[in-house]
Amino acid sequence: MSTPRWAAPGTGWDLHEFRHSSLTHLGEAGASLLMLMAKSRHKKPENLRRYFKPSREAIAEVTSLLAPADSRR
Repeated sequence: MSTPRWAAPGTGWDLHEFRHSSLTHLGEAGASLLMLMAKSRHKKPENLRRYFKPSREAIAEVTSLLAPADSRR
């Protein structure tokens, strides 16, 4: 029995991709490293890194916390 086309890797529908996506969304929403580790059941932060892929927008947002545009000279 073959995997349905919609559930193939790379389509965003297989369980492993849901795992990556959910951890990324939780991280972007502000979940702590400890919470992400608990959710993913990883014991080491370095193992979690492969699952957390923040978007460019999320990286820009956290960077803006260091130098908000309205505080620049």
